[in-house]
Amino acid sequence: MDKPFQPFADGLPNLSQGHFVVPTAADLHVETPFTHAPRFLILYGSLRERSFSRFLAYEAARLLEAMGGEARIYDAHGLPLPDDATADHPKVQELRNLSIWSEGHVWVSPERHGAMTGVIKSQIDWLPLSEGSVRPTQGRTLAVMQVSGGSQSFNAVNGLRVLGRWMRMITIPNQSSVPMAYKEFDEAGRMKPGPLYDRVVDVCEELVRFTLLTRERADYLVDRYSERKDREPERLKFVAADIGFVTRPS
Repeated sequence: MDKPFQPFADGLPNLSQGHFVVPTAADLHVETPFTHAPRFLILYGSLRERSFSRFLAYEAARLLEAMGGEARIYDAHGLPLPDDATADHPKVQELRNLSIWSEGHVWVSPERHGAMTGVIKSQIDWLPLSEGSVRPTQGRTLAVMQVSGGSQSFNAVNGLRVLGRWMRMITIPNQSSVPMAYKEFDEAGRMKPGPLYDRVVDVCEELVRFTLLTRERADYLVDRYSERKDREPERLKFVAADIGFVTRPS
């Protein structure tokens, strides 16, 4: 083996032992499981009157509720552009409160110019990584979907996955991409039966399972060694000393 010792015996001199935690199966045990229905926030990326991303969002909501969840869909009409208003704007507060309420998200976007739309990106940009001690997205599950006017593409869902990782969400493996969406929905906005609809069912089913698996453990799953060190007041004293504000603690 390409290893000087088996096991390594030269220690971890750069590790802060006081903040180091060995994960165990026991840490994942839940004393009091949640009894309420899993909560899902759905965002979609179009303001058109006949919006296929909205139709797909509605289909997801119907499925999630049929699977025992509670789904709320955010209407982005009236949401200002990021930085064009303050965070106390009513539409911003509505969005943030819904995210705090949620345990999982569904993001649905059309593909426009090879990427997600500005409508969906604006909604996500209004969600902060943290707001005081509250983190509106961290630890929540996420499913991503897209609709396209032409052939099947995955540009929008790939971009949404990047954002989900940045927002520290647990993005499920499955996803849905609906090509030529105008052929997949009827006049009433209902998705037609077929393989593409079946994939949407798969995605919602997987999202519910991941949410039930992780929601009571979300804080533990996203707890980080580096952040435990950052929260340590003694570390801040050393930082202040290093930049010359105080004498370095002994």
